Amino acid sequence: METLKLQNKEINELRQGEPYTPLAGEEKYNKKFYIESYGCQMNFSDSEIVASILNKEGFGATRDAEQADLIFVNTCSIREKAEQTVRKRLTEFKKYKQNRPGALVGVLGCMAERLKSKFLDEEKLVDLVVGPDAYRSLPALVEEAQTGQKAINVLLSRDETYADISPVRLNSNGVTAFISIMRGCNNMCTFCVVPFTRGRERSREPLSIVAEAEDLFSRGFKEVTLLGQNVDSYNFIQEDTQDVITFARLLEMVAKVSPELRVRFSTSHPKDITEEVLTTMAKYENICNYIHLPVQSGSSRILQLMNRTYTREWYMAKVDQIHRILPDCGISSDMIAGFCTETDEDHEETLSIMRYSQYDYAYMFYYSERPGTLAARRYTDDVPLETKKRRLQQIVDLQYELSFESNKKDVGKTFKVLIEGESKKSETDWMGRNAQNKVIVFPKGAYGLQKGDYVWVKVDACNKATLKGQVTEQP
Repeated sequence: METLKLQNKEINELRQGEPYTPLAGEEKYNKKFYIESYGCQMNFSDSEIVASILNKEGFGATRDAEQADLIFVNTCSIREKAEQTVRKRLTEFKKYKQNRPGALVGVLGCMAERLKSKFLDEEKLVDLVVGPDAYRSLPALVEEAQTGQKAINVLLSRDETYADISPVRLNSNGVTAFISIMRGCNNMCTFCVVPFTRGRERSREPLSIVAEAEDLFSRGFKEVTLLGQNVDSYNFIQEDTQDVITFARLLEMVAKVSPELRVRFSTSHPKDITEEVLTTMAKYENICNYIHLPVQSGSSRILQLMNRTYTREWYMAKVDQIHRILPDCGISSDMIAGFCTETDEDHEETLSIMRYSQYDYAYMFYYSERPGTLAARRYTDDVPLETKKRRLQQIVDLQYELSFESNKKDVGKTFKVLIEGESKKSETDWMGRNAQNKVIVFPKGAYGLQKGDYVWVKVDACNKATLKGQVTEQP
């Protein structure tokens, strides 16, 4: 799917193709690996797991693919553009091998299963193909590929969560981090390939999640995002007691690590975010009042074709419930323009549900058919491309209006901000986010503040994407 974005999104355009950054001490390794990641935050999180496994095998990271013994591309099957980019990069990496005998090139992640024969046999671009549930087998696969054999493991697992592997934090600002709490997805949305590339849902053992949060906090991190394809369906049954840990209970367990540790989560399926989750958020100040609640379409007919399992009216009632329990909660969403059979009337219903929900920002796509999805098998992609683009532009234009209106309402308000680093536009300004996930930029001044500090900021101006303010006293 093609995309336009406002602010940071789960598929962060600025990070696509970003190479793994070596950490201090990695120069001691004689063997080097290079990982380039594409797609959603789950893929970047998986690259951290791969880095940890490779470190234990004596490989250190490098940002120079031409110097690497192992070159990996962690792939995404969500959008056609990503596949084209990955194929181009693999062709370039194949050339590097001519100057570095013994170097291996591999594909990791979601694209591995669907394109394994094309990459391995037809185009002969890679030596290894490793699916998202098979990273533990990497050392053996590397050893096999070094003998000249094509190494492949794309088997999906019913229980793999990598709970015991401590990820190596890549490209981290040292303040915010992601914790993977579950893998896979049971929601068979017809437009989505994730259930086929990442398998069925399985939840990670909760105490390992809490331990990872505690470790991150002890190392100076001030914010964690609990990550999963559908976090609200997290469900872990303790074997000894048969006690059921729901997402609401897990959220509370992580929040109790420290009141100084902010907690966020992504992504939520509207059907699974419960009142218990909302009341838990209201109970703990350090659980951020922000929910990403993808609607995809405002038409009940289209939602049924998408197999989203809710109606327009049900979704609107969920938005009402969120605002009732969490009056200052920020909400963002996903919208797909031009899904199969979508009419102008369906499109107008999407625009109207955006106005009703008053999203702070959104991630907006026009539909492009992905091989292997239920929609590709069941429906005809019959909306003309020009119509898709026109409808998408209308969605984008409306969301810009909503985002600007939302930001204007915050002018004059004071927010607790976690400083994430310097502003990209000025080294004399800090950049951070409030609990509603809005970016706030403000002058450093002479306050002696540092990255990772909390500070109160009064907003005095804004544009469509950013709030601007000044350091102030706690209200």
